Amino acid sequence: MLTHLKIKNYALIEHLELSPSKALNIVTGETGAGKSIMLGAIGLLLGNRADTKALYNPQEKCVIEGEFDIEGFIIKNLFEEEELDYEAHCIIRREISPQGKTRAFINDTPVNLETLRRIASQLMDVHSQHDNLLLAANEYQLQIVDTFAQNDALQEAYKKDFGAYQKATKQYEALLQEAKAGQKELDYNAFLLEELQKAKIKPNELEPLEVELNKLENAEEVRTKLAQTAAYLNEGEQSVLSLLATSLANMSSIGKFGANFAQLAERLQSCFIELKDLTNEVETELEQVEIDDEKITALQKRVDLLYALLQKHQVKTDRELLAIQADLAAKVGRVLNLDEAIALAKQQVEKTEKALQISATTLSQSRLAVLPLIESQITALLLDLGMPNAVLKIEHELIKPSATGINVVNLLFSANKGIKPQPLRNVASGGEFSRLMLAIKYILANKRALPTIVFDEIDTGISGEVAIKVGNMMREMGKGHQIIAITHLHQIAAQGTAHYFVYKDHSSERTVSRMKELSKEERIREIAQMIGGQNPSAAILANASEMLAKHEA
Repeated sequence: MLTHLKIKNYALIEHLELSPSKALNIVTGETGAGKSIMLGAIGLLLGNRADTKALYNPQEKCVIEGEFDIEGFIIKNLFEEEELDYEAHCIIRREISPQGKTRAFINDTPVNLETLRRIASQLMDVHSQHDNLLLAANEYQLQIVDTFAQNDALQEAYKKDFGAYQKATKQYEALLQEAKAGQKELDYNAFLLEELQKAKIKPNELEPLEVELNKLENAEEVRTKLAQTAAYLNEGEQSVLSLLATSLANMSSIGKFGANFAQLAERLQSCFIELKDLTNEVETELEQVEIDDEKITALQKRVDLLYALLQKHQVKTDRELLAIQADLAAKVGRVLNLDEAIALAKQQVEKTEKALQISATTLSQSRLAVLPLIESQITALLLDLGMPNAVLKIEHELIKPSATGINVVNLLFSANKGIKPQPLRNVASGGEFSRLMLAIKYILANKRALPTIVFDEIDTGISGEVAIKVGNMMREMGKGHQIIAITHLHQIAAQGTAHYFVYKDHSSERTVSRMKELSKEERIREIAQMIGGQNPSAAILANASEMLAKHEA
């Protein structure tokens, strides 16, 4: 339950702290005094969107902090799922900076809004006029049935099976689409693959082929130039080698006449050796040059084929062609092997569908089993709440598996004798909606491990004896849950175990909304004023005192 609430710098609230009773807490005050502001602050703790316009002082940050006692409350697994430290004393804090940035914390650990909502929704349930609108929605009505039936575990099992079925179906359909699309491309891809495979491309093949082809295509010129070079170097008495040999002999013969002549002779010797070696290489190259038209034709054909494939596939290297070949092989192979994959995927769909049908049927049976109980209990409560002719019926329809199961429920309601029950959106007035929602909250209270329930003016459209019964119902709920009720009715206010008064303080330059817990004497006067106005008579004060004493007994 909520043990302490702190609101700082929010709307008209400069600073407010509240430590509510563990039973029924009543909140009253003038219209516009700030009761809805407090509710808005609680909404921020539950993960509602924040707005910097809500800052009382736009230069300071806003802080909303709630302390909860959750000892013995089965929520530890939720903290573990969110990787949060679990403590029996839980603190939830929300901050809004003047720049508009918001932060949320659970036990001083920063969390995102989704985590905040998930945890806080298990700690507090805030009923507002918005819930009356929600009540007309089939999804919300199904939530009521599931809460009453305590279907949490069955819902989790169904959601898990539904997710597995959706995943398997998606994979199966994707394979079918791939097979359909792949079949259209199979022939073309297979043709391209065969063409590349038949070419027997090798990595880095093209450049050496081009070099060799260029050499063969110019073999005549190469042969002529090599022959001339060889002749100049080594043929006849006037060849380069012959003349160099004679020069070497001459220099060697005079080497004895001076060291410089001997050095020149050595250098000529080196030149002669190098030139002779060069001549041998030229002659070897000459011998290897061949004029082979058939080989030229074969090489030209190969180079032309490779260039044609490069152009066809719009790439520049033979390695890229090999990569395309591998990709085509994978595509063709996948299409050819899809039948097996499709068969396996279909088996998975059938397996997950079978599991889904079992969990869906189990969840559906649990829901159907409680429908008569919900109808009878709510109808009985509405009778106590001054609606003797009220009738609630729940229509049920089976549908294909959806995210919420295979059931659609529709609450049909009639408040008047002889009027056939119709969908809520068509028949219920504001007061009827409030009483119906209170009856629903009442029967669900003991079905949920929810420590704190907040009612925002659920007494709309009621008065007199009905208001007393509504107060009785809230007080009864307060025995097992912490209830915070914002009310305008003295019949309800008198039944609280604690009473808080919200008022506007105009004593400073700017109006501030404040709240205080009323003493017994202050409660008597506040209830008397709710009965008879600002200046209640002695009789009315006595009546208020009697009302309080009755509920204190």
